[in-house]
Amino acid sequence: EVQLVESGGGLVQAGGSLRLSCAASGFTVDDLEIGWFRQAPGKEREGVSCISSISSKDNITYYTDSVKGRFTISSDNAKNTVYLQMNSLTPEDTAVYYCTADGVVKVGACFGMEYWGKGTLVTVSS
Repeated sequence: EVQLVESGGGLVQAGGSLRLSCAASGFTVDDLEIGWFRQAPGKEREGVSCISSISSKDNITYYTDSVKGRFTISSDNAKNTVYLQMNSLTPEDTAVYYCTADGVVKVGACFGMEYWGKGTLVTVSS
């Protein structure tokens, strides 16, 4: 059974940093596409950052425009964990962040993720 468990959310001041972690089980993070999505209050869910499966060797990393240069997605196969390093946070980054796996990652797009965690709340105060 695939499970994704997020951690690392919390309250941070604007300009601060957080690192989200996603512990994966039931699969190896290198073998599936993985990504982070978020949903802010009153807004639609959006893909934040995704990475193609390491084993596919497509070598595609996607970032939505608003986080480029501030957020970094990574994975640790030894720990079977996915990370999202978030720097220079703004109140507009306030949202529930979801770890996802097994979908489509293309240049400029990330969608159709099959597996979702329950989410972790990130709140950025001004």
